[in-house]
Amino acid sequence: MSTNNDISIYWIRNDLRISDNLALLKSSEFNNVIPIFILDNVNSEENNLGGASRWWLHNSLKKLNSKFDNKISFYKGDPIQIFKDIEKKLELNAVFWNRSYEPWSIERDKKIKKYLTDKNIKVYSYNSSLLWEPTEILKSDKTPYKVFTPFYRKGCLVHSEPRLPRENANLNHLIKDENNIMTINSLGLLDKFNWYENFDNHWNVGEEGALEKLQIFLSDGLDGYKNGRNFPMKQNVSQLSPHLHFGEISPNKVWYESNKYKKIYSEKDVSHFQSELAWREFSYYLLFHFPHIINENLQSKFDNFEWDNNLQNLERWKKGETGYPIIDAGMRELWNTGYMHNRVRMIVGSFLVKNLLLHWKSGERWFWDCLVDADLASNTASWQWVAGTGADAAPYFRIFNPVTQGVKFDPQGEYIKKYVPELKDLDIKYLYSPWEASTQELEKANIFLGKNYPHPIIDLKDSRNKALENFSNL
Repeated sequence: MSTNNDISIYWIRNDLRISDNLALLKSSEFNNVIPIFILDNVNSEENNLGGASRWWLHNSLKKLNSKFDNKISFYKGDPIQIFKDIEKKLELNAVFWNRSYEPWSIERDKKIKKYLTDKNIKVYSYNSSLLWEPTEILKSDKTPYKVFTPFYRKGCLVHSEPRLPRENANLNHLIKDENNIMTINSLGLLDKFNWYENFDNHWNVGEEGALEKLQIFLSDGLDGYKNGRNFPMKQNVSQLSPHLHFGEISPNKVWYESNKYKKIYSEKDVSHFQSELAWREFSYYLLFHFPHIINENLQSKFDNFEWDNNLQNLERWKKGETGYPIIDAGMRELWNTGYMHNRVRMIVGSFLVKNLLLHWKSGERWFWDCLVDADLASNTASWQWVAGTGADAAPYFRIFNPVTQGVKFDPQGEYIKKYVPELKDLDIKYLYSPWEASTQELEKANIFLGKNYPHPIIDLKDSRNKALENFSNL
């Protein structure tokens, strides 16, 4: 317990909530704690936040600051230097933070911890974002897992139950640093080009929005989740990923709230949803133990793969102008909402890597900039999965056919018609492959290929064969 004269800091990172926030909760045992947020645009290097993430962060910080009675002090730059400056001005007793698991943030935090402890300032760090610590889940030979199922079933579930969520923190111990004059707007998070103008219609950013999203999912989406999650127009998706990424809700809260429904719905649905939470854990686990996967193939045999470099095709993929309706619908959903349904993410990812033969990193970078749930661990692991280059990967010869995938998972064409409205009057028979329709059928639907909807940018069969040939050459 501190004295009344001591000053401590609670360093806000991706933990923008009051409930089940261990660092915030532990800081409440001290008096005079200044909450600070630092926009670190130095150590993250090429992984500076993308545009959609900055939009989310700006709005989430505004809501958290309101909860904190506008007591958050904002900084921008290298946290190491910022802590040095703070330490010179204030007599610090302790610093509290919740751990980050990106490789660059781990290295940065080690340096900051050493600097502070050398100055006799106590440092308290906590795991408030993962169900299991990556250091604690190892195989019997003390090496890390590379396959998801044993990681989850033999590692995590055998190791321990996730810790129970904790109570809301009392905020009476927080004080304002009156010398800090920066505001949220000073961080410059919002792009001048307001390309995200529609995001407000799709998201309720912040802790309340996260709790609301969880309750809606548990009531309307968890029942039938295992099968329904594959259909983009069904309600069987939680859309909790951005809330989890920014720490507006803890995975522990989600885990135990979903546990309550095992006797109400099918246990298979609940268990499958919890295994998806574990996939998120596995992504962080891989990033922690194999940090090179950010830029390198986990399976090094793909280092010699012969990729194409057709930037025109990449641009048409980004814009949703490939001529393949399910691909274009997914890419336009991404641009308009900052989100894409998970099944569709797999389809567009497979198309980019295995039909257009473009390196998975070019897709990962576009998602990084456009997704509100852009997460270094999940984004990297998922792209390596779909490319066939990562852990537990889809074999390279498993190539998603965008036509048959559209027929199977958007059987009424609702998803395609929603995001590719120029095709809304086309007979369902041709909706997934408009090029197969007769000129008369197309004109009846007011479609003119090459003018108001593109011809396919590649041939599916030829591109598939080329991909398999390149793969066999490895």
